[in-house]
Parts: sequence; C-alpha cells; structure tokens
Amino acid sequence: MTILTVQQLLLTDLAVELPMAVRQQRLVTSLRAHFGCGAVALLHLESSGEHLRPVAVDGLTSDALGRRFAVKEHPRLAAILQNQGVMRFHHDSGLPDPYDGLVVERPGEPLAVHDCMGAPLGVESRRWGVLTLDALTVGTFGSQARHELALLLPLVEAAIRVTRLEAELRAIRLSPPAGGSGGPARREDGEILGESEAVARLLHELQVVAASDLPVLLLGETGVGKELFAHRLHRLSRRAARPMIHVNCAALPESLAESELFGHVKGAFSGAVSDRPGRFETADGGTLFLDEVGELPLSIQAKLLRTLQNGEIQRLGADRPRKVDVRVIAATNRSLRDEVRDGAFRADLYHRLSVYPIPIPPLRERGRDVLLLAGRYLELNRARLGLRSLRLSPAAQQALLAYRWPGNVRELEHVISRAALKAVSRGADRSEIVTLDVDLLDLDSLAVPASGDDARGPDGSPSASSRSPAPSSAMPAQPPAADASLRASVERVQRQAIEQALAAHGGNWARAARTLDVDPSNLHKLARRLGLKHAAGH
Repeated sequence: MTILTVQQLLLTDLAVELPMAVRQQRLVTSLRAHFGCGAVALLHLESSGEHLRPVAVDGLTSDALGRRFAVKEHPRLAAILQNQGVMRFHHDSGLPDPYDGLVVERPGEPLAVHDCMGAPLGVESRRWGVLTLDALTVGTFGSQARHELALLLPLVEAAIRVTRLEAELRAIRLSPPAGGSGGPARREDGEILGESEAVARLLHELQVVAASDLPVLLLGETGVGKELFAHRLHRLSRRAARPMIHVNCAALPESLAESELFGHVKGAFSGAVSDRPGRFETADGGTLFLDEVGELPLSIQAKLLRTLQNGEIQRLGADRPRKVDVRVIAATNRSLRDEVRDGAFRADLYHRLSVYPIPIPPLRERGRDVLLLAGRYLELNRARLGLRSLRLSPAAQQALLAYRWPGNVRELEHVISRAALKAVSRGADRSEIVTLDVDLLDLDSLAVPASGDDARGPDGSPSASSRSPAPSSAMPAQPPAADASLRASVERVQRQAIEQALAAHGGNWARAARTLDVDPSNLHKLARRLGLKHAAGH
C-alpha cells in the first residue's frame, strides 16, 4: 500500500460518518498494512495525564484494549508524549517496550530485537495521546518510514478531531438540557470496560434515563459493578455538579439507620450531643445511592417511602419536616419481588424505587469483555509486582471465556491477582515475560455446579423455590450432599445454627443473637435471606 493509497483511505473515512470504534479501528488497520509492521496502537491520554488508554489496536492480543498504561512506568510512552515529532527507538534501546509479549504474530516471545516508532497526537493545541508502531524485524522503520508517518500524522489527528466532534454531537442529542456531563458511551469515563452488545445497550439506556429525575433500581448479581453504573448515571445527569452520597444499607444497624438517613437533633437519644444532618440532607441537590436496599429494616422502609413521595425528611427528634431535592438510585442483588411476596419488603416502596429498573448483565453474558477486563487487571498486577510483562497464554484466555463467573467482575479481578502472585512465588523472572497458564488460574476449584445458576432469581439472588426448608432444631447437623455447592452448604449450616439457638432460648431473638455473637438486626436480615419465614415480621 503506497503513501498515496493510505492517504486516500484516511481522507475517504473523514468524509463519512462512522462510529467512533469503527473509525479508529480502520485507522490503525490501514497504518499497519501500509508500514507492514507487527502492531499499531492508538492510545488516549486520560484527563489526569497519568495513564494512556488504548482505544484501537491491530496486531496485539485481545486483552490489550483493556489495559491502562501508567506513563511513569513506561519510559518509551513517556518519551513519545514529550517529543514533538516522530520518534524511533533503536533495536538495542535500554527502554522496555510496553507491548512485550502482546504481539499476536509471536505471542509470548521476548521482543528484544525489533523496531519501534511513535508520535504524539494533539487536538486543539492539547496533547490527546500517542500513536505507536512495532515491528518484529530490525530496520522496518527506516528514514523513509519515519518521513511517511510524519506526512500521515495530520490526517490521523484530523480523524481523532472528527471522531470527537461526532461524539459531542451525539452527546448533545442525548444529554440533559443543563449540567449533565454527557459524553460518548464507550469507556469515556475510564471505568466501565466493555465492547459487548449487552454493555452497549446498557450504557445507552443509562445515557437516556440519566436525563430524568426518575428513581432507578439497578439489579444484578454480586460483583457486577452496580456502584460503577450508579456513578455513571450521576455523572450523566443534570445533578453531576452536586454530590453523590453512597449508603451501604447492609451495614446500617437497625438502631442507627433512621439517624443515618434522616439525621437527628440534639438530645434525640443518648449520645446525640448536637444536631446532625442525615444522608438525604447531605445529598440535597444531588444523588443518593442506596446500595443493597433490600437490607433496609421494614420500619425504615416506611419513612423512606414518605420521603420519596413528598420530598420531605424529618430528623429524629425534630418537630418539623425539611424539604430535600434528591434523586434516588437504589441497587440490590436480591429479588425484591420475592421479598415483597414474603413480607420482608414493602410493596409500595418497591414500586416507588423500581420506576425504572435496569438489570446489569452478569459477566458470563458479556462475551469477550472478560478479556478486556482481564487486560486491565493484568496491567495493574504487572505494575504492582514490578514485572516486565504479564500476559495470558492462549489456553488461559479460552479458560476465562468458558468459565461461568459466579462472582462476576470482582471474582475475575481476584483470579488474575492470585495467579500473578502464584507465578512470582513459583520463581518467575521479573525481568522476563511472565505468562499465566490455565493451572495458575485455578478455575476448576472455583467452579460452581450449573444448578447454582439455574436456581437464582432474575437479579442473581436465590429464588424462593430454590431455598431449602429450615431444618428442625431437634435434628443434628447433616453433612452436605456430595454435589452441594459451597454456598448451599454454608446456608444449611447457618439455618441449623439459628434454629438451634432459637430453640435453646424459647424463640427469643435477642438471646439467640447473643449466643451466636451477632448483632440482632443482622441476625434478622440473615434469617430472612435464608428463608426463615417467621423472621419476616421482626
């Protein structure tokens, strides 16, 4: 492909409207074909100026798009950023290459003898990022290649500028009329990684609903990242300039929940030595995120409903209500429909909170997103452990794609971190490319029987039909069935312990809680979660 041909291709792409990902991918693919090199990457400098994030790559492994390269830890990328034009690194350069072990043509091989060149990219007189080209053959990037890349850089920057303008126009069409931060949906916040259709639909839905003040209920299994999506909703809303207050409802003791949410006045209770605003007042004008909302005690649910209906709160011990302007985002990993049916959650509050329910897809439904996320955690652990390079073997990649991920993104992070530590503990040379193979992932020991997924509700919590009946307290503890999952076995033992403690104390929950060494309110929550029906009224 001649220089004129690649220029014509880039100019043609500038003349048509293309999705951001498509335009950027066509750009790096055209450059790689023209220069005949092993890999091309387009990296965007995040607003903090500390990380470079790949937005399009050609010739690198699937997880490369999920990585974030800390500028201070990659001297080649730092040198390119500080340069004013095309920069070439000699094959015997002492600066480590950030893509060692990530080139697809020869994955896993040290790239000690190869050519590399790159150039900084600017948009509107500001540094936007860098373009890098890597070759596996010495001499690929001679003076002619450097000259041609310099000629192409204005077109590369023009493509970035056009893509940015198109994204801003789309954001204006979807963003709220005032105050919202808007922006393209594709990983613009540097937090949410995902190229799957499921994530694309979710991000679009968040963009649309953010413009309203409707309560939103985020539904999803443990570990899917509900808090990240709640923060995104807030950033895209007209309330973005105001605070977002996070409340972990599961960690609120029942005796303090009302004071924490609604505040109290001096003397309202022992220890109330001064007036104190609650979380609703702190979030006034902004967003209140009620995480694990299904754990709220019934007594607090009634007060929360009144606030959602009237926009008023009343501090504990106060005579007059106060007006607040708060948008509520709630999240749960439980089936609130089942909780309503069992009497553990108010039906009227459920309908008020779930004006706009949004299910967060589990990791097993996100396809190859698992490799993007793995790339993020690989780079984090590479830096944390001081490794030259950290990558997955092809077999390990396939194992990650095949695994069911009952713990979702959080579990993936732990699997990668544990595997990296194992590799180092087994003597991996930190100055060489460290490859994580299937045995280091240890996925077999984490596997959950398929029935564990089939017996879950739509939001990832155990459905009512899957809960085992509470055993009689007179029965001795039964050993778990050979095919029982770890969770089922733990829940069986918990039910037996609660039943036995209640029987020993004549059904007195407070005494049973002391015997079990748990907070009484937490014991009630646990009993409801385990399906002990008579706990619902407490």
